[in-house]
Amino acid sequence: MTSRRQFMFTVVPAVAALSAVSTTVRAADRVDEKDPAAVGLGYKHDATKVDAKKYANYKAGAMCGNCQFYQGKPTDAWAGCPLLAGKQVNGKGWCSGYVKKA
Repeated sequence: MTSRRQFMFTVVPAVAALSAVSTTVRAADRVDEKDPAAVGLGYKHDATKVDAKKYANYKAGAMCGNCQFYQGKPTDAWAGCPLLAGKQVNGKGWCSGYVKKA
C-alpha cells in the first residue's frame, strides 16, 4: 500500500515532466512564416505586420483568433489551423484564408 506522501512524490514530478514534453511538442508544431504553405497564404505571426497593399482582403482587427478556421478559443495564444496542415498558428496572426468567425 502506498502512502499519500509517496504518491505525491511520484506523481507530481511525472506530471511536470510530461507537461514540459507537451510544451516542447507544441512549440515544434507551430507554423514557420517561411513554410511554403504559410508563404503562399501570406501568413504572419503578427497581423499588424501584414502588407495591406499586397493583401487587399486584410482588415485591421482581423486575426487568426477570430477566424472560423482557428481551432482554439479566441483567447488561446496558439491553436491549430486546417489551412496550414493543422500546424499551430498565432492567435494574433493572419493569413489570406481568413474568414471572420460567425
